[in-house]
Amino acid sequence: MNKCNMVNIKKIVIAEDQTLVRQGLRFLLESEKKFKVVAEAGDGIEVIRLVEKHKPDLVLLDLAMPKMSGLSALKDIKNRYPGTKILALTFHSSEEYILEAFESGVDGYCLKKDSHAELLAAIKSIFSGKNYISPAISSKVLEGYLTGRKKIKKKTSWETLTQREKEVLKLVGESHSSIEIGDILCISPKTVDKHRSNIMNKLNLHSAAALAAYAIEKGLVAK
Repeated sequence: MNKCNMVNIKKIVIAEDQTLVRQGLRFLLESEKKFKVVAEAGDGIEVIRLVEKHKPDLVLLDLAMPKMSGLSALKDIKNRYPGTKILALTFHSSEEYILEAFESGVDGYCLKKDSHAELLAAIKSIFSGKNYISPAISSKVLEGYLTGRKKIKKKTSWETLTQREKEVLKLVGESHSSIEIGDILCISPKTVDKHRSNIMNKLNLHSAAALAAYAIEKGLVAK
């Protein structure tokens, strides 16, 4: 391979918690001569570390991952590496998730039920400088966001949670203790308990089991 061809190869990091899915995605992407998978991440914290290490052109990002959600990782990556393209790959097709992802800076949004051809089309579209959304989702959702026509509505209880509170909620849903959550997020257990209290008040939930059920409902934790 000559140097000219090497310059055009796009570096990709895959962030997906299921090993078999990651392997399948790697095989698919590397069937395209212009794509090179430089690393794979199994959780939200690891993908941030790998992006810092490899400086990829694109991250293929599952929005539901252990330790740190894909949305939190997305915001962190876009804040630190705004030039890195991010394609969300998820089961979630609700307007709420789609809009939050685009507001967080995602460049494209694909569903896991989409075909391999659609996934490759999404990546190529993003590299051409365009936003992409799965054909399985109404294009009106993206158009409404990009043109600023989304109706102003009263915030739901979910929307009142800060990003940090959503991170804590996810980890509570994964049955981590306050000490473990503090270690993962680099905050004190006392701060974790304060966040937990705020979450309960905002959501009007009163037990760890209720928080875990809510985290599953919102897709923060796998069923």
